[in-house]
Amino acid sequence: MKIVVVVLNYNGWEVTRDCLDSLQKLKRNDFQVDLLVVDNGSTDDSVKKLRLAYPEVNFLLNQYNLGFSEGNNVGVRWALKNGADFVLLLNNDTTISPDLISILYEAALKQKIGGIFCPKIYFAPGFETHPERYKSSELGKVIWYAGGQIDWENMLASHRGVDEVDKGQYDVMIKTAYATGCCMLIRREVWETVGYFDKKFYMYYEDLDLSIRASRKGYGIYYVPQAYLWHKNAVSAGGAGSETQIYYITRNRMLIGMRYAPWRTKLALYREALNLLMRGNRTQKKAIGDFLRKKYGPQSTTHWQFPQMPKLPSLKMPQIPKVQEFPKNLRLPKLPQMPNFLRRKKVEKK
Repeated sequence: MKIVVVVLNYNGWEVTRDCLDSLQKLKRNDFQVDLLVVDNGSTDDSVKKLRLAYPEVNFLLNQYNLGFSEGNNVGVRWALKNGADFVLLLNNDTTISPDLISILYEAALKQKIGGIFCPKIYFAPGFETHPERYKSSELGKVIWYAGGQIDWENMLASHRGVDEVDKGQYDVMIKTAYATGCCMLIRREVWETVGYFDKKFYMYYEDLDLSIRASRKGYGIYYVPQAYLWHKNAVSAGGAGSETQIYYITRNRMLIGMRYAPWRTKLALYREALNLLMRGNRTQKKAIGDFLRKKYGPQSTTHWQFPQMPKLPSLKMPQIPKVQEFPKNLRLPKLPQMPNFLRRKKVEKK
């Protein structure tokens, strides 16, 4: 049995080095593990430095940045061509526990209908979304992913247990809604049946799209908590809340919603898109504009602008003449009092 680990690198050789260091400590049972680094057109001498440090690792070099989706597809194609029974996609900004692959592999052998398997993922210490909430003893135990949840009414995909300190509350293996591209072990059969990541997404939501397609083909997606790793969240996108992250999440959420969400949610998404065009920030407006123009893949360098209304000539209102004041000493003539014919006459009693 052969497992190929695909790690995507883009101008992050130091982060990738930490990931490969943790992979060197892997426990191997009755399976073969090959390591593959796909470089996405780095300009920081990543390949040169990593090749010197890890001569046993395979390298594929893309001429330019293909994004998360297509960059990983390059690695998956190489893995399948070289006889992989399973492909483990692993973010370069992670460090893994030594038995991660063996536990995921054992779960895959037991769950024959399972196509994709994900571990429990912690925030790497110091990379929590709200670091001020936690004690020093809790760092490294804050959950980033313990299974995936999808709210179709609002078109929101979220991580179960995110920002919670792990106290064993998510230690049961379950079937989950979607897998995260941060770390996912995928059977060869899934790639051959379902296909690869859709390169339209470039980055973000491509894992959700693949998960939905796999589920609809009958492949189960499982969360395996006994396997775990640590994630330096959003390092490749410039950090959580960066303009790059906001752009792709905004645009790709619309794309995934229009593919799979109920029609009422689609209508709500169009209303939201209009609201972002009118009141959103510059990055959100650009993301929605590109979605409406079906501009997918990498973010364009040109900025989409909402068309400006032509200026209308100013109109002057005509002046209304002032009404003359009524004379104060003018008295109106008294009119004769009219008899009241409706008044009833009193009938005198005899």
